[in-house]
Amino acid sequence: MSFYKQGKIIKPKVLVSDCDGVLSTHHFYYTTEGKIMKKYSADDNDVLSFIKPYLTDIVFVTGDKRGFDITKKRVEDMKCKIDLVSTIKRLDWIKERYNPEEVIYIGDGILDGLVFQGVGYAITTNDAFTYVKQFADYITSKNGGDRCFAEACLHLMKKFFKVFDYEYIGENEDTNKYRDWTV
Repeated sequence: MSFYKQGKIIKPKVLVSDCDGVLSTHHFYYTTEGKIMKKYSADDNDVLSFIKPYLTDIVFVTGDKRGFDITKKRVEDMKCKIDLVSTIKRLDWIKERYNPEEVIYIGDGILDGLVFQGVGYAITTNDAFTYVKQFADYITSKNGGDRCFAEACLHLMKKFFKVFDYEYIGENEDTNKYRDWTV
């Protein structure tokens, strides 16, 4: 399925998501030893298996150099790619790799509004920086790190690909190959 943006028909092919404030909360946990952990939510990993068959690429980005190893571990556990990309350079990074009109971007920070204006479809979190919300095509009802990524993916499924169907999960080989179900 496609969508219209500025008079053009666009088919989304790539999902790029910020990590901090989307997959995890906006909080960093520090001790005298430095940043020790981040808080992630349930369901984000599971929902990836529903949307992966419809996209050519899913990649996560973070500008958190000090917490990169923590974020990288979470994203690799989800069997996805991650890159360390400054928030100021995100749109350039996207343009170097993809047709920006085919990119869905999920972000929450003040500089993500710049990215939102340069991609095909933009999603932000309920607790995103207020200024950024005006540039989003969709705002989740959930906050960052509280299943907002899962909500965003289910929204994308319904809007662009197919309505989420619980019966489809158990019957579809393509969906199941992307996830190690823990039963």
